[in-house]
Amino acid sequence: MAKKIEQVVVPEIIDSVESLNAKMNAMREAQKIFSTYTQEQVDAIFFAAASAANKMRIPLAKMAVAETGMGVVEDKVIKNNYAAEYIYNAYKNTKTVGVIEEDEEYGIKKIAEPIGLIAAVIPTTNPTSTAIFKTLLALKTRNAIIISPHPRAKGCTIEAAKIVMDAAVKAGAPEGIIGWIDVPSLELTNEVMRDADLILATGGPGMVKAAYSSGKPALGVGAGNTPVIIDDTADIKMAVSSIIHSKTFDNGMICASEQSVTVMESIYKEVKKEFEYRGCYFLKQGEIDKVRKTIIVNGALNAKIVGQKAAVIAKLAGVEVPEDTKILIGEVDSVDISEEFAHEKLSPVLAMYKARTFEEALQKAEQLVADGGYGHTASLYINVNETEKIMEHASRMKTCRIVINTPSSHGGIGDLYNFKLAPSLTLGCGSWGGNSVSENVGVKHLLNVKTVAERRENMLWFRAPEKVYFKKGCLPVALNELKDVMNKKRAFIVTDSFLYKNGYTHVITDRLNEMGITYTVFSDVQPDPTLANAQAGAKLMAQFEPDVIIAMGGGSAMDAAKIMWVLYEHPEADFMDMAMRFIDIRKRVYTFPKMGEKAYFIAVPTSSGTGSEVTPFAVITDQETGVKYPLADYQLLPNMAIVDTDNMMSQPKGLTSASGVDVLTHALEAYASVMATDYTDGLALKAMKNVFDYLPTAYSEPDNVEARQKMADASCMAGMAFANAFLGVCHSMAHKLGAFHHLPHGIANALLISLVVDFNAAENPRKMGTFSQYQYPHTQARYAECARFCGINAKDDAEAVKKLIDKIEELKAAVGVKKTIAAYGIEEKDFLDRLDEMVEQAFDDQCTGANPRYPLMSEIKEMYLKAYYGK
Repeated sequence: MAKKIEQVVVPEIIDSVESLNAKMNAMREAQKIFSTYTQEQVDAIFFAAASAANKMRIPLAKMAVAETGMGVVEDKVIKNNYAAEYIYNAYKNTKTVGVIEEDEEYGIKKIAEPIGLIAAVIPTTNPTSTAIFKTLLALKTRNAIIISPHPRAKGCTIEAAKIVMDAAVKAGAPEGIIGWIDVPSLELTNEVMRDADLILATGGPGMVKAAYSSGKPALGVGAGNTPVIIDDTADIKMAVSSIIHSKTFDNGMICASEQSVTVMESIYKEVKKEFEYRGCYFLKQGEIDKVRKTIIVNGALNAKIVGQKAAVIAKLAGVEVPEDTKILIGEVDSVDISEEFAHEKLSPVLAMYKARTFEEALQKAEQLVADGGYGHTASLYINVNETEKIMEHASRMKTCRIVINTPSSHGGIGDLYNFKLAPSLTLGCGSWGGNSVSENVGVKHLLNVKTVAERRENMLWFRAPEKVYFKKGCLPVALNELKDVMNKKRAFIVTDSFLYKNGYTHVITDRLNEMGITYTVFSDVQPDPTLANAQAGAKLMAQFEPDVIIAMGGGSAMDAAKIMWVLYEHPEADFMDMAMRFIDIRKRVYTFPKMGEKAYFIAVPTSSGTGSEVTPFAVITDQETGVKYPLADYQLLPNMAIVDTDNMMSQPKGLTSASGVDVLTHALEAYASVMATDYTDGLALKAMKNVFDYLPTAYSEPDNVEARQKMADASCMAGMAFANAFLGVCHSMAHKLGAFHHLPHGIANALLISLVVDFNAAENPRKMGTFSQYQYPHTQARYAECARFCGINAKDDAEAVKKLIDKIEELKAAVGVKKTIAAYGIEEKDFLDRLDEMVEQAFDDQCTGANPRYPLMSEIKEMYLKAYYGK
């Protein structure tokens, strides 16, 4: 049960600003107590209040009609019944206390909290049902609610609120949780709206505007001017009967009720006849003008006609009609606001238009909505199989409720003729109607929802080609699958001119000849392949129509072949979209097209460096700007990799050196990456140890089979490691150093890797990498693990990292890598002139995001300068 509110004097009559403020202060105290209630307590109060209101539906309806002189008692009974029963039924099982939603997998909890004190402005048109509706919502959400009734309906509105409050308090709610202004005035209504935490405003445009201008969050509703279209495919009897049922309900006072009917010319006479048969009166020409002057007075709706019977309105206009007339219908032509019948009339008065085509009907409805009903409701009667017309109508109507074959009064408020439109007596009209909500207002709009988001680590993966062949002499054996397993017929070989002219492709072509597979060779791959280069190959590929692509060479040949593959299978693909930067490959804006539906892709490396045979990466240069774009997507992953040492025995010293240090960089960056896992760590460690142990031998003894084999393994393992853990800022910087100054990629990495290791090893970096599994800076310890695995002994991690850098520098010296960028003949002025642009592009490179230390551009610049001068 509720605690008593102490030391708050509550006046009996709320008729002044002082008494109102005292009342609201007491209500806030009551709400503090209410906010501690459990869901079970709240639900018991909600049930009791709804039951009490429902039991009093008839007396309240009688009071409303007697006090306001508007509407129909029997219909107001239905409204009161609806406000109690349908709102209770809709929300009886809704959680509004504590944790209302939880996803343990993603670590998300949503917690509902009450808003506080709600100000409710109640209209004269629905004075009791709206009061029931709003007070029940407030009780379900543990809010206090203070009601500002319309002066012409204060008695019945206050009685409705009192019935709900008494039942709620009896069921355990705090005393005073519901309040009201006894003597309503504009001053007190404005005071309520200024001091409340949220405003629920239902009323005329002026009141709604005042609510939104109060400085407090407001849920107001726009004016309704519902246009109806009766299509020539509609069931005419159902359409006419439904419109009459809706328009006469409580004498047309629900804001969603029909205000105009546009009928297709081909059925116009039949529709008119049906309206007449059902008791509606079509005004004659002279009578139309009399009713016009009665509907609108001095530019505004005549309050005397609101909620009155058709015969009463006719009498006011000086028109004689049968006493039992259901609706007054004016046949008019204009849909302009200057036509009185085109306005919202809140009474059983209807405009009727004729349209030659469905398009003309839509245009009329659009204008009627624009002139007074933006955002509210639109109605269409049509054969439901006319889906194109229905969707065209929906796209053209700027209304938040579009009801099909439904009485719009009943359809708009929800849950009577449709069962997924929330039941409500406050219908939001969205931005079109100047409202903050575009749906039917319910309990969710009276809650603050806190989201508790626990840290979670992303799902990771390990992806590699479906087949990786390795060991000296494996190529011919692996190629047998093209005939024996895959039944391939046409092969397109991508390579460079050196390999082709010197016969290195014969090991492939001879085998293809033996198997009877037709082939062609594209041998024009450039050292830094351009998009134009790839496009030229793709053009020939499209003409040849291969079912298998074989890329043979270093990284350039394989990168070019991957882009050719994409352009061959998906010529519509846009390069710049493919090159678009992403943070997480799973959430990238651009989705790569599915590959492999036309051709199987085989990668055959001839150097021990890039690892491109097992990676989803391709580096392509824009021939117009010279910018290198590293593309990344698992659709670029080769289907098969054949790592045959026989193809690597003739690597020249320079290539052996550059590609070998590139392998070391791949392994170090994959191990330090924020996305590194146990699956990639083992490959990275073994790869870097192989490089330290065997690269000097492979460099000095080119014919040493064991050294070549170990370097081939290292290249492939490092490739699989960074294919899944990604790379870091060393590669970002190397990409741009190569693009701006034409240094070989491996040399560019070699000139930067020691600086990057030192940079990343900082125990307290300015900024750390952003990835959920990367919890805190620990790269120094990671590099120390690398050092120890590679045979370095040290007293602590800091010393291990220093010795690792020394070991890298010794390796570079042993394989002929120069110490500085300047030593490679890059002019100082040229380097400095282009430095800032190079820095910015390196920062924006795809590889930067996985670096464990997030670099500032100034830090990248500093590393470039150190690499240039050797300082």
